[in-house]
Amino acid sequence: MPSPSLDDARAALKRLFGFEDFRGRQAEVMARVLARQSTLAVMPTGAGKSLTYQLPAVLLEGTCVVVSPLIALMHDQLRGARANGIRAATLTSVDADWRETLDAFRAGGLDLLYVAPERASQPGFRALLAEAPLNLFAIDEAHCVSEWGHDFRPDYRQLRPLMDAFPAVPRLALTATADRQTRADVMAQLGIPGDGLVLAGFDRPNIRYAMRPRDNAARQIAQLMAEQPGPGIVYAPTRAKTEKLAEQLAAATGRPVLPYHAGLEASVRAANQAAFVASEDMVVVATVAFGMGIDKPDVRFVAHAGIPKSIEAYYQETGRAGRDGDASQAVLLWGAGDFATARQRLSEVPEDRRPAERARLDALAALVETPACRRAVLLRHFGENPPAECGNCDNCRHKPGVTDATELARKLLSAAYRTGQSFGLGHLAKVLTGAEDERVRQRGHDRLSVFGIVGAEDAALLQPLARALQARGVLVANAHGGLALGGEARAILTGGESVEIVVPPARSGRRRERGAANPVGDPLFEALRALRRELAQEAGVPPYVIFHDSTLRAMAEARPVSLAQLGALPGVGANKLEAYGARFLEAIESA
Repeated sequence: MPSPSLDDARAALKRLFGFEDFRGRQAEVMARVLARQSTLAVMPTGAGKSLTYQLPAVLLEGTCVVVSPLIALMHDQLRGARANGIRAATLTSVDADWRETLDAFRAGGLDLLYVAPERASQPGFRALLAEAPLNLFAIDEAHCVSEWGHDFRPDYRQLRPLMDAFPAVPRLALTATADRQTRADVMAQLGIPGDGLVLAGFDRPNIRYAMRPRDNAARQIAQLMAEQPGPGIVYAPTRAKTEKLAEQLAAATGRPVLPYHAGLEASVRAANQAAFVASEDMVVVATVAFGMGIDKPDVRFVAHAGIPKSIEAYYQETGRAGRDGDASQAVLLWGAGDFATARQRLSEVPEDRRPAERARLDALAALVETPACRRAVLLRHFGENPPAECGNCDNCRHKPGVTDATELARKLLSAAYRTGQSFGLGHLAKVLTGAEDERVRQRGHDRLSVFGIVGAEDAALLQPLARALQARGVLVANAHGGLALGGEARAILTGGESVEIVVPPARSGRRRERGAANPVGDPLFEALRALRRELAQEAGVPPYVIFHDSTLRAMAEARPVSLAQLGALPGVGANKLEAYGARFLEAIESA
């Protein structure tokens, strides 16, 4: 039997998903899979990675086994696949219908079978797969297989023996986040040939990146929520800060805000996650334990109330915004203490991994401190050669100033050294500016050569300078907040290194920056959203499973009067047209 062609795949794409053609590098990945060639596809979040195995699963004889890291993610993808008419099932520890799933698999009644790596690595599962034909192994979040990846999962390392037992079945590894070293490791661990890499790029042009110093996280994020009425994710560094920030934001905004972290009861976590997935305006405040299991396409913003672990983690976490392609925001609020804590934790990392982890932290510091285009720095980190400016990040939209602070840095480092490397910035600033202060006099610091050597104009730069030096590891905070010299401090003091810092531009007023281009207030669009909510409640699925916002916008603009016209709109596949078409036509006619 000949392999299906790309034209066959395009016909299935229209029938199942309602789209006329593939996007980006989807067609290239699809062609390799249909030709039964093993592939690593690195595609940005929102680029349609799941489609590259869902379509072949329907077109090829047998079942596609999808290895996915989290049960919540599998169930989310399951709902979407079934809504599009794809025969799919999950085999997890919480599925009560596992007997029916096994029977359907053995009978050839499944296009997709989702499992976790822990199950996939068991001998019993390998024996099960031998009982029915397979067409593909799809390994989602494939960076988890690499020790260099930011979400390393040891069980992913056990997948190779399983797949080697079925040498005729091709492998498709998928990830949005993998630098050059991680990509090479993934391909080696999963047995994918060197010519099997499809690198679709990392750019998410619909996401606006912004990074700013944190002065009051609750106030700053509440402002962001006022600008972005849609769903959002806020990442906080600890469980305690997660709960406190959720309370503060709910009180300040009146919006539904829920916490999520590993310390909550499992039932509470599940309920909060389900509420967020189903909501059109909820915000969840979470630790980084939240997110990989969420396939929610309409998240309008992701905010960090502290620094992530690395640029890779930042890219992965911010990538949860705007999966539907609509405009979204990623805002990072950072403080010098974030980097101080992260550098202290390097001592807990195995010694052989410290240089790589230190390099990742330095790269993150360079990203938050750059006066240049954020997107360009981000994409260059992943080996791309982007334009110098993107026009859609804070630095491109509001050019920051840059000043040479080398001489001031030498004064600050000298003050830290001469006071014994045990005082915080507040005390050092008093010494440098010659402040009348009892504690300064008691310590004898008013008699030091650095006393009073900084004028009023430079004094305003001490805080951003100290923040920048801490981010770079040149000043290192101890457990009591005292600042000590580290990193390249000696080179700066002796004239071997210069220091430039960003001076944010003064703004006369803050612009309101809306996210999605939804026609809020349009009676027809609002009526379609209301119908979508009603249908979602009836079906027990999130609203976006019925239709994405972009499809509702297309309906509101085109105002179709027949099923044929409705079915021609992007995102309206045959299964959804049959299930929901008449109801939406009625809503359009009566609006």
